[in-house]
Amino acid sequence: MKNIKRFILPVLILVLATLMKSASEIRPAFIAEELFGLMGILGSILLIAGISWVLIAIIRTIKKKLVEGFDMNVSDNLRMRKLHTQYNILEKVIVFILIIIALGVTLMQFDGVRSIGISIFASAGIAGLIIGLAAQKALGTILAGLQIAITQPIRLDDVVIVENEWGWIEEINLTYVVIRIWDKRRLVVPSTYFLERAFQNWTRTSAEILGTVFIYTDYTLPVGALRDELSRILRESSKWDGNVNVLQVTDARENTLEIRALMSAANSPEAWDLRVYVREKLIEYIQREYPHCLPKTRLVMDKKPNQ
Repeated sequence: MKNIKRFILPVLILVLATLMKSASEIRPAFIAEELFGLMGILGSILLIAGISWVLIAIIRTIKKKLVEGFDMNVSDNLRMRKLHTQYNILEKVIVFILIIIALGVTLMQFDGVRSIGISIFASAGIAGLIIGLAAQKALGTILAGLQIAITQPIRLDDVVIVENEWGWIEEINLTYVVIRIWDKRRLVVPSTYFLERAFQNWTRTSAEILGTVFIYTDYTLPVGALRDELSRILRESSKWDGNVNVLQVTDARENTLEIRALMSAANSPEAWDLRVYVREKLIEYIQREYPHCLPKTRLVMDKKPNQ
């Protein structure tokens, strides 16, 4: 039903344009010729707009049908995100080209504009150079959008870190990309950013991701018991995907041991929740079973014998 609604207005414009073009060719003697000339030009403009609008509606309907079969909500949606990205950018490119062609054909309906265009092309030289330089950045941004669609350093719903902000790729347009930050803000960056600067893509090849938790304890903590507790915590959590479960002493500092727990999850949101859960449970375990192993500072005072 929604697809049909998309065609109603452009079809009405086409019908109106056809009627105006037909009426402009049958002129009664008592009506000024200029009025019918204006009606003919207006009919031509509406006809161009209507045809372009119908073509755009057809393209968007085809794109929607193509992506309907690829569900983005599954846990391992790498192929779906890839196809959604390609189809969305391809749609925007075709629509952009159609609009440019429609504008060009519309302007050619006016003799004054046509003659100005011819004179500009005839005296190209410096004017062409200035226009080229002015449009260089805009064209570069558009080409960057096309390059992203082909090489795909990012895809829709990728988890990225850009400008020290962690979020998901929400929109990929020809000239800019919208990133949905974890706290619901939106970060908008030009397409060229992802070709010219370094950024982190956590889901480039897979949605799976590792999570880390660091715990600092006293030297007297039995590491083996903490390792067993980590395994128990992970088995009881629905966020753990069952692949990675590691606990290691990664550093021995002056007053504390640095213990790293490493675990895996199906995607970054679940990895974040799992890390928070594991950190909380490990601290509770140490407080309950080994409270004397919490970090502490020791001060030893030697009592000198009386001389």
